[in-house]
Amino acid sequence: MTKPRTLLVLGGARSGKSRHAQALAEAMTPTGCFIATAQAWDDEMRERIARHVADRDARWTTVEAPLALPEAIAKHTRADRVVLVDCLTLWLTNLLLGEADMTAAGEALVAALEGAPGPVVLVSNEVGFGIVPDNALARRFRDAQGSLNQRLARVCDATDLVVAGLPLRLSGEK
Repeated sequence: MTKPRTLLVLGGARSGKSRHAQALAEAMTPTGCFIATAQAWDDEMRERIARHVADRDARWTTVEAPLALPEAIAKHTRADRVVLVDCLTLWLTNLLLGEADMTAAGEALVAALEGAPGPVVLVSNEVGFGIVPDNALARRFRDAQGSLNQRLARVCDATDLVVAGLPLRLSGEK
């Protein structure tokens, strides 16, 4: 069996997906590059970001890429270092609020993954388990997130779903 080079880790909010993704990444290479997509718009988000930073030790470098994620993956991926992206949901939110072309951004992300010379682990929310949102913007986001997750699951070597802290391999080898 070969270890997957690209992994997509899906889950709901507070499912344990980030912890699982980090453990997978740390098992791949001795050092890592964490690509953060969050923007700290308020105190609660600043606290969340600080908790995530505290969960990583000195083997991690952090790069902030709230919009230019494909470029950050292309720039920071190396054969001897894993890249961990957390999370695609916030990245997509940033694109939506910035009125960017989300389809083109998804294509650029896929191209960056396909051209990456080293391992990449992606974290994304599975947003399709809930009710249909009551407004057009939220429905547009849900649809875009679902489409992006499906597209990435097709191109990644493996896809995991995390529920209640328990990972389930949906595709690819272990």
